[in-house]
Amino acid sequence: MLTQVSEVVPVPAWPFSLLVLSCGGCRSVTAKMLRNLLALRQIGQRTISTTSRRHFKNKVPEKQKLFQEDDEIPLYLKGGIADVLLYRATMVLTVGGTAYALYQLAVAAFPKKQE
Repeated sequence: MLTQVSEVVPVPAWPFSLLVLSCGGCRSVTAKMLRNLLALRQIGQRTISTTSRRHFKNKVPEKQKLFQEDDEIPLYLKGGIADVLLYRATMVLTVGGTAYALYQLAVAAFPKKQE
């Protein structure tokens, strides 16, 4: 059974504003939801504002030197062993996928003869 909406209560929730519809019989549920939303908002703000600020060494100049060297290594392989492994895995999957697609195309083009 549908109930008639009696009022719309705006809830200030960061970063989006949320509308909670309240009806005559569910005001206590709406109030609990409102308290929970406000508590979550406060916890989120507290977590963000009290995080420790770590100071990291600026590695950008080192990376710039690494990537600007003219040592005949392709740019996509200069990141180290992880880049090499990702490149090889990509090539294996590409070649294997192409071969499998061609095989399936041949199977579909030349169906087995029915006896």
